[in-house]
Parts: sequence; structure tokens; C-alpha cells
Amino acid sequence: MEHPRKLIFTTQIPIRWGDMDAFGHVNNTVYFRYAEQTRIEWLDAHQLVERGTGSGPPSVMPVIVNASCTFIIPMTAPGTVEVRMHAGQPGRSSLPTFYEMRIVGDERLYAEGAAKIVWMSPATGKSVPLPERVSQQLAGIAAT
Repeated sequence: MEHPRKLIFTTQIPIRWGDMDAFGHVNNTVYFRYAEQTRIEWLDAHQLVERGTGSGPPSVMPVIVNASCTFIIPMTAPGTVEVRMHAGQPGRSSLPTFYEMRIVGDERLYAEGAAKIVWMSPATGKSVPLPERVSQQLAGIAAT
């Protein structure tokens, strides 16, 4: 059964020559970097990360507790990856995110992945409720 998802962010990332491996395609680890870059851009665009000060880390921060990727079609340079980030049903302190990767100008799905984000307190190492700004942006994703 498909769980409800909401498209929350899209970005484009150039494929660099150095992203490729000896087999002539984008190395598997780089797909995780593409997802990470998309996630960071989303967090920054919506000011969802409290930046630490010179005196220490932020009081609350998002961390990844798991990540996965399914490689469907190999990507090669040159090209530009379009990453579409979707959010699933949020929990008390967590947010499941999903990623679709395509080459700009080609609607075929090249890879898809997922990562679970949990907001936590660096001081305690424990999870904390989702920030209100996150909950507001995710309104409308219904539980099934």
C-alpha cells in the first residue's frame, strides 16, 4: 500500500566529472550526496535548522537515522540531476522523506531513495517534537 506523500522541494544539481567512478557512471555513494544536498537546501529554504553560535551547537537539530537508495538507470556526466523531495506522514519527532532522481530533460526515473529525519537535542541526545515550522509546512499529509 502506498503511503501519502507531499512534494515539498525540487532542486537541480550538476553531475560533476568527479562524481563518476571507474565504470563510467555516477558512483552509488554520490546519490546519497544528491539526496543530502536536496534535504539541506529544503531545510535552509524554510529556515528549519537552528544555527549554532560561536558558543556551541544549536539546541535542536535534524539528524538522519536511516537512508536507502534504489539505483534504476545509471547516470553519467555531463548532465544535471533533478531531485524531487517528498515528505510522508510526520511522527512526533520524525519525518520520512523520499527522493526521486531524474536527468533534466528526461522524465525517466533514474533512482529513488528515502531517509528518515529525526529532530533531536544535542545536549541530551534525545528526540524532540518537530519544530512548528516543519509541522505547518507538512499540513495536509493525511495518515492512512
